[in-house]
Amino acid sequence: MGPARLVVRAGTTVDLLVGERVVLRPAGERRPAGGGVHASTVPYGTVDPSVSIRSVSYTDALLDWLACAAAGRDQPAARAARATGDPVVAAGAAGHVLDFDDTFLPGLAHLSAPTAPVALVLGAELGANVGEALAAYSAGFEAMGGLVAASHPALYERGFHPTAVCGALGAAVVAARLLDADERTASSIALLGAGGLRAAFGSDGKSLQVGMAAATGLRATRLAAEGASAPPERVARGFEEAYGARFSWPSDEAAISENWIKAYPCCLQAHSAIETAERARPVPDGEPLRVTVHPISLAAASYREPRDGLQAKFSIPYLVAYTLVHGPPSVESFATLDEEALKGLSRVAVTSDPSLLESEARFEAGGRELARVEAALGSPARPLSAAQLADKVRSLAGDDLDGALDDPDRPVRDLLEAAGLT
Repeated sequence: MGPARLVVRAGTTVDLLVGERVVLRPAGERRPAGGGVHASTVPYGTVDPSVSIRSVSYTDALLDWLACAAAGRDQPAARAARATGDPVVAAGAAGHVLDFDDTFLPGLAHLSAPTAPVALVLGAELGANVGEALAAYSAGFEAMGGLVAASHPALYERGFHPTAVCGALGAAVVAARLLDADERTASSIALLGAGGLRAAFGSDGKSLQVGMAAATGLRATRLAAEGASAPPERVARGFEEAYGARFSWPSDEAAISENWIKAYPCCLQAHSAIETAERARPVPDGEPLRVTVHPISLAAASYREPRDGLQAKFSIPYLVAYTLVHGPPSVESFATLDEEALKGLSRVAVTSDPSLLESEARFEAGGRELARVEAALGSPARPLSAAQLADKVRSLAGDDLDGALDDPDRPVRDLLEAAGLT
């Protein structure tokens, strides 16, 4: 498979190859404390040690999603989706149900969640190989990233789930690449059926609406391939009127450069709070504790007293209390609610401050600031190393995905079988 050319935000043209990691320098951004990565984690590209850098890889994101789907396939939401007989909805639910899949901060959306299922399921149906599926996936990933970035924070503030709303378009672009259909027509039809609410957070509904968005995009592309149409510019205006958000067709900016590979299986907007608690522990007994985050973090992780493990993933006070007792959570941490963490809830106050970065959190005990994190592990400023990503994948899928994306000529169907999604 040949290289795909992409113009990135820094104004540089780079080549993206299957299995290759590309380094770029971000332009004009506030550098988080402790930002940058060690040169040993960046095997390709020219590195200026004086500039914060980011490593970019679609293969990392897709492998991460595959591992999450392998571990999530037997969760209740994924089992229910599988029972419908729609493999795209089932794969979409499996990959997102743990809330451990990669996340694009500028739009607070999971760009792989609706695009990867279509790339793999449709790719397998068509007899595609890994290289072809990865090319289609990256196109949908970027198209969705452009829309969620343009529509942020309006979608979130109005109670919509950007991953589900914009995911229909991303999935349509993936399918259009594989079916050789017109992307704008497919995207326009997909947007007619787009939807998804933040109210679903902390329930099976969150992963199910992502799977349904993926299926909506695929269905729209099949309609477009058969000659159906919808006026793209009119649909774009309708999107803006209905959602109160700005619409954008795919641009040359690189969403992959802003993508997080999660270190913790819970809402991304709680990750910095988790790390402040980890850095501050142990804290003095009896002192009141306060965690301050950006307002959008409270909108995303809004549960004060969770009733089950899914809600706990979206509860900043619970996650902080849990971390103070046990350290950062793992997948197994959400099988049941932890009694010690529940007892510590009353001690943890959570407030918001719009002057913070959307990814930032600070931790205080007795009015004294003990820790502050601007960008948690897994962010572009502090990306997981190759070894850390490999550890994450193995913790979720064992050795079933070892080298899964190394051969661009490998049949896509092999990936679905390796992840247990067939």
